[in-house]
Amino acid sequence: MGQLVEGVWQDVWYDTKSTGGAFKRTNATYRNWITPDGTPGPSGEGGYKAESGRYHLYVSHACPWAHRTMIFRALKGLSEHISVSVVHPDMLSEGWTFETDDQGATGDTLFGLPFLRDIYTQDDPAVSTRVTVPILWDKTRNRIVSNESSEIIRMFNSAFDQITGNRDDYWPASLREAIEPVNARIYSTLNNGVYKSGFATTQAAYDAEVTPLFETLDWLEDRLSTRRYLMGPTLTEADWRLFTTLIRFDPVYHGHFKCNRARIVDYPNLWAYTRELYQWPAVAETVNMSHIVRHYHYSHESINPHRIVPIGPDIDYSLPHGREALQVRQSA
Repeated sequence: MGQLVEGVWQDVWYDTKSTGGAFKRTNATYRNWITPDGTPGPSGEGGYKAESGRYHLYVSHACPWAHRTMIFRALKGLSEHISVSVVHPDMLSEGWTFETDDQGATGDTLFGLPFLRDIYTQDDPAVSTRVTVPILWDKTRNRIVSNESSEIIRMFNSAFDQITGNRDDYWPASLREAIEPVNARIYSTLNNGVYKSGFATTQAAYDAEVTPLFETLDWLEDRLSTRRYLMGPTLTEADWRLFTTLIRFDPVYHGHFKCNRARIVDYPNLWAYTRELYQWPAVAETVNMSHIVRHYHYSHESINPHRIVPIGPDIDYSLPHGREALQVRQSA
């Protein structure tokens, strides 16, 4: 039935009592791959061929990991080929639910089940695992393909190209070796660093995580002063993996997770970069700020016991970004 932690079906594992107050995230459980012909991918088993209409994505608009998959679904023209169900933003004693009393929550459009954990037991009635989003579901085999967002976005990047005709490549072979250490630093200190700071239950654990977090933001600000995107003139998965944290930083992580040395709007290059990515075709439609703000403040009782959802800040991500000029200077 999933993993019950202190009476709550958790999307993240933070047993801080056994880690000296430090947050610890566990690994994804399902690691199969969709491939163009159904042959096995880098992990898991084969039999998951790219086909239009065969796969379904379960997401939360609030979750940055699930948000990655929605961005790639939009970027790669997969909206007509991969269907979606969106959970309710509140994750309380029963975990993620398919309640539909909030705009943007769709319910379970495949099975009509009440809880996200039911999708895991639909795959395996005896399963014992964390109940997380995203979930990539195979309607043909009636099984979970993957719940690892970093691998789902790579499937979406190329597996369906022959079906969609969209060959935009955010994981180019020539940049993979250079992308990996950038992804690794951003994941450890920023994507996951905001959680490690926010869920820390001792001063020492918090201090150990929040300092490298802002060192990475400083590093990114400097890196983006001389290049339009993280890898230079080419937009890659590294940028989209970073974006889902940046778009949540000022509305949520700065206050709720106590990452408050500075805001993204205080970094000229990061702020312009965030606006550019937000304005990329089809990306703004994947950002549901109402769900983001509601989920974090209402669901994390240990951090916000009165569940008061704050009023702001009011941030305009549609302002001109001016990053085109940097592209011209790089290409000159």
